Amino acid sequence: MSDVVPTFCRICESLCGLEVEVRDDRVAAVRPDGAHVATAGFACVKGLEQHTLYDSPDRLTTPLKRVGDRFEPISWRQALREIGAAVKRQRRVHPNRVAMYVGTAAGFSFLHPIFAQGFMQGIGSTSLYASATQDCANKFAVARHIYGFPFLQPFPDLERTELLVIVGANPVVSKWSFGQVTNPAERLRQLRARGARVVVVDPRRTETAVAAGEHLFIRPGSDVFFYLAFLHEVLARGGVDRASTDAVARGLDALAPLVAPWTPERCAAATGVPADALRELVGAYLAADGAALYSSTGVNMGGSGALAFWLQEVINAVTGNLDRPGGTLVGQGLVDFPGFSHARGVLMRDARSRVGGLPVVNDALAGGVLADEILTPGDEQVRALFVTGGNPLLTMPNSARLADALRSLELLVVVDLFLTETASLADYVLPAVSPLQRPDLPFVFPAFLGMQSAPYVQATRAVVPPTGEQRDEASIYLDLCRASGVGLFGSRLAQLALGALASMRSLFSRGPRRLPQALLMSLFLRAARQGSFRRLLRRAPHGRALPGERAGTFLGARVLTPDGRVDLAPAALLAEATDLERRFAAATAPPAPGTFSLITRRHLMTHNSWTHNVPRFVAGKRATNYLYVHPDDAAGLGLAAGDLADVRSTTGAVRLPVELLDTLLPGVVALPHGWGHQGARGLTVARATRGVNVNLLAADGPDALEPVSGMAQLTGIPVTVTPAAGPADPTSWSGGA
Repeated sequence: MSDVVPTFCRICESLCGLEVEVRDDRVAAVRPDGAHVATAGFACVKGLEQHTLYDSPDRLTTPLKRVGDRFEPISWRQALREIGAAVKRQRRVHPNRVAMYVGTAAGFSFLHPIFAQGFMQGIGSTSLYASATQDCANKFAVARHIYGFPFLQPFPDLERTELLVIVGANPVVSKWSFGQVTNPAERLRQLRARGARVVVVDPRRTETAVAAGEHLFIRPGSDVFFYLAFLHEVLARGGVDRASTDAVARGLDALAPLVAPWTPERCAAATGVPADALRELVGAYLAADGAALYSSTGVNMGGSGALAFWLQEVINAVTGNLDRPGGTLVGQGLVDFPGFSHARGVLMRDARSRVGGLPVVNDALAGGVLADEILTPGDEQVRALFVTGGNPLLTMPNSARLADALRSLELLVVVDLFLTETASLADYVLPAVSPLQRPDLPFVFPAFLGMQSAPYVQATRAVVPPTGEQRDEASIYLDLCRASGVGLFGSRLAQLALGALASMRSLFSRGPRRLPQALLMSLFLRAARQGSFRRLLRRAPHGRALPGERAGTFLGARVLTPDGRVDLAPAALLAEATDLERRFAAATAPPAPGTFSLITRRHLMTHNSWTHNVPRFVAGKRATNYLYVHPDDAAGLGLAAGDLADVRSTTGAVRLPVELLDTLLPGVVALPHGWGHQGARGLTVARATRGVNVNLLAADGPDALEPVSGMAQLTGIPVTVTPAAGPADPTSWSGGA
């Protein structure tokens, strides 16, 4: 007997509608949901194969404890008791000795990040780290400075734009970021079909560039000079309506002297974008009845992500394209999350890291100083770390140094589905449910912030039950609070009330203590006037469409700066811009022989490090990542396709096979991230792959991070490439060269 359950995917921001066929409490098949109100029958191959990952025999089903060099199964009671005792010991010295790293996967669950944060508040610790400082903290930091709150994030009005400029993003493969847009390739085709122009600016002629039809090469890490030249030309052409801008923004007078030296001709020496091509693009942008500049991780991670994103937002604002049909919109969502949170100081904490003095962004510290905070003595030295929904050993910069730091901890607890690379170093590993094993709502970006091209809200029940002793993360953190002798969110009342609910549910279900998640999510839905969770599930199983986002609702109404106007020239960003000449000198210095700029690259069948334990996704030639090299560069190095190359940076070295790629800008090499699973004890498929971890080549520490956002530079890394020295042993592909 089979059952078909409508649900939605939770491995990326697209949240595509799915139909899951269930037989005997197991997933038999996953199909796109043709009746879904927004995604209408689209889903990517990763979403359609996710059950293969979750049903792996490698899945954790019981808590594990490290005993010597092996892991032994233990009961939840023992795990919670021993972890709680260790937390109490550290907390007696200082609460900040207990830290947490929150990974991307936590964000795709509605309750997970809320309860993880509640645990940290209960401990009284501000030692919180998040994966955002690997890919997007620049956007949060800049939004707080210019709009007054980090989650005020404009996104392009794809339905009406006449010109869309995409910088450092490849949504055809990676999907859109900070905006939920289904079927990216089809949406780009629709844009072009109605006469809109789409231009991609990237060091590689990407899949998105092919779909867009227009492409400009740019040198990695030089994006800030592209935006400087763009703004210079906007001002030179009189492209700013001064009266309209002054009515909704301040700081315009500080911009002219900032951009005056950065002519298109001068910036071309850094970017490689011809001055004439940039001028033509600016002219088209100013002439369009609605235009938008959009950027993503290629800009964010390039070393100047905060400056670049700031200038992008300034350009969209001063040209009248912010909060304009066809320009960029700021969604309102189901509830006024920014207004509510801003008034209460949520995600607005002003603090700096103990090591390096880097600012907190979204109440989280820079991940690039985590190793320093673990290794640097002091009362607040991190000695206990919880890792939830992430795998920092594959995603953080200088991961070899981070591994040494993690080994030095007195307590490392990982909440995960598998014994990943990070979990393999843990003292305790706690088995979590998969997305298909929990009820859920779309996470905070889409419905609750309005970052959807086709707004909707949807509820899903758990498609299949947990296996063994797997538990949802909200229940885990509630129980960890009890074991540590603290109250969730620092509230004994909340701890008692939620604990009573979990106990009552266990009595009725005759199972372990678990929170009634649907009931808790109903509180959010009722606050948003969407009824109860069960009612939404029953009446709109394929999602409920919501009114579209409207232009003209943000400026002068929802900007959360002290005077309600956009701050075009925040002091922190002007201070960072004083370093532009040094950055320009570095960007225009002739490269040494054999030196290249290394960027990352995604593949349709990979999603960060998540999918390499699916046999189909790593079969044959896909069992490793490759160093992609332009044919002319390869010839100059004496390399051919299939040869092994050594790649070195200031922090590490890797060896891997070469593939030729003529869509790369010469002087640029590409290395996909998310690989290097040889140290994962519980990923039997992924561990047998031969890929290398590109983040061994990225620098950490306060001097290597962006001052405004704490972002690490994970693309545009200077490297040397040489033919592999020594025996061409394939087993060495993952090791240091």
